[in-house]
Amino acid sequence: MDLSSKKILLTGGSGFLGRHVLPALQAEGAFDVTVPRKAQYDLTQEEGVARVYRDHRPDVVIHLAAIVGGIGANREKPGQFLYDNLMMGTQLMEYARRSGVEKFVGIGTICSYPKLTPVPFREDDLWSGYPEETNAPYGLAKKMLLVQGQAYRAQYGFNAIHLLPVNLYGPGDNFDPASSHVIPALILKCQEAIEERAPEIVCWGDGSPTREFLYVEDCAEALVAATRLYEAPEPVNVGAGFEISIKDLSELIAELMGFEGEIRWDVTKPNGQPRRSLNVDRAREAFGFEAKTDFRSGLEKTVHWFRESRGPR
Repeated sequence: MDLSSKKILLTGGSGFLGRHVLPALQAEGAFDVTVPRKAQYDLTQEEGVARVYRDHRPDVVIHLAAIVGGIGANREKPGQFLYDNLMMGTQLMEYARRSGVEKFVGIGTICSYPKLTPVPFREDDLWSGYPEETNAPYGLAKKMLLVQGQAYRAQYGFNAIHLLPVNLYGPGDNFDPASSHVIPALILKCQEAIEERAPEIVCWGDGSPTREFLYVEDCAEALVAATRLYEAPEPVNVGAGFEISIKDLSELIAELMGFEGEIRWDVTKPNGQPRRSLNVDRAREAFGFEAKTDFRSGLEKTVHWFRESRGPR
């Protein structure tokens, strides 16, 4: 697909990932890109969805918009996370079909995988069990994008693809302690402990779970490549192909931040899914994607951005 000739609707384009996808699209010559704002278009409401298609008439939809958060946010707002994400995805794809959209790029989540998926996660294992309980409502709501896309392809010939990015990190991440994911949460904890001269930071669980992380700019490149090149109904993992324990991650971030205190583990809090790491063969074979940013250097860039944006205290 030649993106330079297409009108593109990029939902969530002002979010963490979206702010990197927009320049990646422009690097491919796609300059007719609309980023709908929630103040104008509430995409959880049918009226807002209908109006965004009526106003902009896109050829391609890349659906990044989501209500997301870490374990705490998922436990606090499971109903909102399920409803808002489900309604956005379902209505956006239905109106895309009605409007004759040429391609719909749905962005899922690895929270859709079963709790005890064999590592590395393969796309064929998506249906082998129920997701980890703390984020199941969010994971299942996003998983319906895959089901809907495959159903619409079968009945209507609708061109929908489904991508499953792993945990993202990088400059511009969300550092709000109420909703941030693990890397920004740990960076903020270390920074506040340094500023307050605290002897320790406290982390949830016991540190044993593993996670895989993808630098946000690498993910943006993958999404644009898939939009251009991938046409099949099967979901595709988008990741870096490695895993690190939360304990080792915490120690690495503490080192990069210059925090020399103790890391204490609150085992009364949940660990989340035991292990997460993706098999990324399909992305490499289908649209040539391989992550290129070394994890340590990506973290260094993230820490630098955080300190620059936070300013002196």
